[in-house]
Amino acid sequence: MTAPLSSHGAGPLRARDLLAALVVVVLWGVNFVAMKWGLRSFSPFQLGAARYLCAALPLVLLVRPPRVHWRWVLLFGLFQGVGQFGFLFIGLKVGMTAGLASVLLQTQVFFTALFGFAVLHERPGPPLRWGMVLAALGLVCFAMNYVGPGAGVGAAAATTMAGLLLTLCGAAMWASSNIVARVAQQQTPGYDPLAFVIWSSAVPVLPFVALSWAFDPDAARWLQWQTLAAVPLLGWAAVAYLGWAATIVGYALWTNLLQRYPANRVAPFSLAVPVVGLTAGWLLLDEGVAPWQWAGIALVVAALACVVLGPRLQSRFQAKSASGA
Repeated sequence: MTAPLSSHGAGPLRARDLLAALVVVVLWGVNFVAMKWGLRSFSPFQLGAARYLCAALPLVLLVRPPRVHWRWVLLFGLFQGVGQFGFLFIGLKVGMTAGLASVLLQTQVFFTALFGFAVLHERPGPPLRWGMVLAALGLVCFAMNYVGPGAGVGAAAATTMAGLLLTLCGAAMWASSNIVARVAQQQTPGYDPLAFVIWSSAVPVLPFVALSWAFDPDAARWLQWQTLAAVPLLGWAAVAYLGWAATIVGYALWTNLLQRYPANRVAPFSLAVPVVGLTAGWLLLDEGVAPWQWAGIALVVAALACVVLGPRLQSRFQAKSASGA
């Protein structure tokens, strides 16, 4: 049995919450370029450890632990940190472009809807269902650029099947963290989302360090000051962006939205991340955008408009129908 939502949880997002969702979209869209830059200087596991160490310190020393059971903090950190970004960083390293990763990771919407139905019994409304249909068509268009004619040239040549599968695994882990945040809210309404994100950011650090020690052949050299000093400024800037902007600001806003709205209402906003991700990859990494990708962008924008405007239009239609009756 689920806990009751706030009074606006069943309706369209308020203007402030809509702005927060759009800020997250921009932060996470540029996030993929920062990952590519960071992976030039660090291995996937090292970048994961650096990202979450940066996110946790010094804030974990200044912010009180959230008033929520420790198991939700632990599970969120493992799913969202080690799971989502462990898989994603490896995928980007072995064969995945920043732009395509920003698209494939949005399959978390479908995983979230599936997990939300199975665990939380959340049923998507008509606007969300139509939006997900449009989004699915958009993802098909993105995929056509890699399986259709000319699949072996251009941006498609920079991807591998391993990269594709690892990115999808990251999407499933993201969806799992969405459900954890939602269940935590149901059991402890009103917990501080910023404290939740900060303390959960401390969870992935040791697992990432252990994975790096086990699998990175040069892990021991990071104990030397010369190795740290040799990292270029762009590498440290990428770590700072991933740790503070994308993790602390982005996930605090995201978790706050998940506190007050159904998971399947919040998750579709991430469908706009590929628009920013593809644009950032094109401008900053010189990644090409093919005709199929432009078609996918158009469908994703249409899906977002359906999800954002649909509940508002549906409410107005129902109000007019009620007044007419």
